[in-house]
Amino acid sequence: MHPTSEKDLVSIPALLARNVARFGSKPAYREKEFGIWQCWSWREAADEIEAIALGLLSLGLKPGDHVAVIGRNRPALYWSMVAAQKAGGVPVPIYQDAVADEMAYVLEHCGARFVVAGDQEQVDKVIEVQDSAAGIEHIIYQDPRGLRKYDHSTLHALSDIMAEGRAARERLKPELDRREAALDYDSTCVMLYTSGTTGKPKGVVLSNRNIIETSKNSSDFDHLRDSEEVLAYLPMAWVGDFIFSIGQAYWTGFCVNCPESADTTMADLREIGPSYYFAPPRVFENQLTNVMIRMEDAGRLKKAMFRHFMDHARRVGPRLLDGKPVGLWDRLKYRLGEVLVYGPLKNTLGFSRVRVGYTAGEAIGPEIFDFYRSLGINLKQLYGQTEASVFITQQKDNEVRPDTVGTPTPGVEIRIDDNGEVHYRSPGVFVEYFKNAESTASTKDAENWVATGDAGFIEPETGHLRIIDRAKDVGKMASGALFAPKYVENKLKFFPNILEAVVFGNGRDYCTAFLNIDLTAVGNWAERNNIAYSSYQELAGHPRVLEMMQDHVEEVNRSVAEDEMLSGCQVHRFLVLHKQLDADDGELTRTQKVRRRIIEEKFADLVTALYDGSSEIYTETEVTYEDGRKGRIRATLKIRDAAVADAAAPTLEAAE
Repeated sequence: MHPTSEKDLVSIPALLARNVARFGSKPAYREKEFGIWQCWSWREAADEIEAIALGLLSLGLKPGDHVAVIGRNRPALYWSMVAAQKAGGVPVPIYQDAVADEMAYVLEHCGARFVVAGDQEQVDKVIEVQDSAAGIEHIIYQDPRGLRKYDHSTLHALSDIMAEGRAARERLKPELDRREAALDYDSTCVMLYTSGTTGKPKGVVLSNRNIIETSKNSSDFDHLRDSEEVLAYLPMAWVGDFIFSIGQAYWTGFCVNCPESADTTMADLREIGPSYYFAPPRVFENQLTNVMIRMEDAGRLKKAMFRHFMDHARRVGPRLLDGKPVGLWDRLKYRLGEVLVYGPLKNTLGFSRVRVGYTAGEAIGPEIFDFYRSLGINLKQLYGQTEASVFITQQKDNEVRPDTVGTPTPGVEIRIDDNGEVHYRSPGVFVEYFKNAESTASTKDAENWVATGDAGFIEPETGHLRIIDRAKDVGKMASGALFAPKYVENKLKFFPNILEAVVFGNGRDYCTAFLNIDLTAVGNWAERNNIAYSSYQELAGHPRVLEMMQDHVEEVNRSVAEDEMLSGCQVHRFLVLHKQLDADDGELTRTQKVRRRIIEEKFADLVTALYDGSSEIYTETEVTYEDGRKGRIRATLKIRDAAVADAAAPTLEAAE
């Protein structure tokens, strides 16, 4: 099947056929294995995908069957998703770090008959839950290590399935062609599960129309070309990775690069030097933390040079990036900084070639955002959801600000309802929640408007959307002042020493906070200051660490006080948690978002202590270890009072 015009491009397999015809021998996928980059052209990738699709047919895949895909980012797993579509099935990627119970829920809910698993770890989890997910008939694995002595009656090597497919090509190809030809714009392209911040994950059904129209509009917005390079390292079950690594990649024909492992991602990032890059705020925060740690260990001269040129970059860099006027002397000094500091730093981070960079998922701290843009990296923000096929708003070049998420992506309409909730309508709006008509009806109306669950407003003068917080998290203090915890949490997380923050205060007289230390940053600080510690818990409770955290909280309070609307959200009391908030313990989602209600219930004794005047609190907490065992940790946590600043009086500018 070779589509002849854009109107024939109604499925991902149709885009693949077009790319084979148009790009043929150009790189489509790269993967680093055993330290060497392997490369597949579009033609070679299409041959592999066809072999997998024929293999699935030989195993009895029927149109509409769900095919679960679990593992780290690897070309063969992306091929398996496209092969499932080609054969008339529906790919359902699952988070690779999901524990067995989470995986069991998704496998049972979608009724998967086939599972494609990356390695032994994923196969073991699937076998463990097979009793509850009784529909599974075949498990296909890519990496055979450790699986030789398993029962292979329903367990198959992907290479064997592909060999069977190739051997049966003559017999099965006509049926495969019929199934591919039957795909249209309204056929299901993929089913992706939400992260489940407030309850069980929901299966979001996305059609070819959703994925292809959104990929086309967002690619046109940023002038993405077939020459782009991307690094596919984010979870394959996340909608962003599906849009970047399949939707946009197949629409534009650019190359998708898969790192060797999670541990080598940053090194592989430097080797690839992507031109189009996406990372959630946490990745940018971690990279900045590592930079700051290294600078603390640098010599006096190097440290002074870094600070001098970074001060200049913060003032001049974003203006140069936005094409605004900058004086000759400032330009020359910035160029010198590029040679001495910015260039080497971007090279170390792997950002030397980034033409378009995005962050989303949560608001990024303005200071972190400005740091990267000051280096000349075109980092922008987008706002999206699984239900929108990602894109709702994007920031245009030269209209980039840390406090907004930009203007609607082409094809998207936005409105704000009476209670401040953001609603949108677009070609990317999901078809339905699988087996959940009630939630579908409460999320999107008859005219296809979707309620985001986020509170925000549109700036009348610029048309930019500003997101305040999750609508359910925005509230009022007892005084009637606005309560928006995310705003304060993001300011706290700007400090490299603070990994996570959870702010409380809805309906109360004042705000309080839980803090998580960043073990890498604080551990490095402790080493430089000759502070001995034997565990995370001991370091988190060290008096000098608590003093440092207090300094950070009070600095944030001074910053929050300057915002007339949110000055009531200053943190009056805080404690540093004895454990890191963890998705395995249900405190974060798999996409690392705070599950605020669960934390509030789980640590109710700590919240009470923050408000009853206690100076310390003894607590016991259940934790999940890496091997799945449960245990309890005990700690006595100190509670500290933080100084708050006077709220700023309205300025002349604000009044105008």
